[in-house]
Amino acid sequence: MSEIPFLFQADEDVDLTGVNRLGLMGGTFDPIHQGHLVTAEAARSGFNLDRVIFVPSGQPPHKSGQQITPKEKRYLMTELATVTNPFFDVSRVEVSKDGYSYSADTVRYFRRSLAAGSEIYFITGADAIMEIISWKNIDELFANCTFIAATRPGVQYRAMLEKLERQLKPAYRDKVIAIEVPAMAISSTDIRRRVAEGRTIKYLLPETVEHYIAKQGLYRV
Repeated sequence: MSEIPFLFQADEDVDLTGVNRLGLMGGTFDPIHQGHLVTAEAARSGFNLDRVIFVPSGQPPHKSGQQITPKEKRYLMTELATVTNPFFDVSRVEVSKDGYSYSADTVRYFRRSLAAGSEIYFITGADAIMEIISWKNIDELFANCTFIAATRPGVQYRAMLEKLERQLKPAYRDKVIAIEVPAMAISSTDIRRRVAEGRTIKYLLPETVEHYIAKQGLYRV
């Protein structure tokens, strides 16, 4: 495989000294909510991760043509949501990049920043994992990290396993680990809809993020 050019500038916000087991949680975070936070903490605890870094996407390719909140506001909401957990950090690596944000580029960046032998766990939702075959540079991704797929209990878990069984190479299936997270029933889409309809979003996301949404007038029609 030819060398893929490295697209990111150094991310001085995140210190990875002494980190051997790193969790990366990518997403649009529009807005970040309790489901994201519960999932990250469950992965951190369950897989003995030294750190979980949230990576808000800059320009997500899968949302091309859709209206999303400006990336700096999504980044700030992520900072507000994670500041109380000493094991959580937020990276600007995709926010600072021009053009589309691809997971393969981000994982490659952190792989180069870690010591040899370190492990990367990419944390995401089951819905995203079920589309993983369409992700850019999928072979490189599986070479560089293990995926932790957060699912709602029940049907979604079974549907994910069945789809991966059909689509992924056997060697790749072993690098996708599912964890059931009841809080994954919370969704950013529902939160945006609730705000637009004037309904409460209290306790679906951290108070700091709730206040920021109200102050900025986000998601109103």
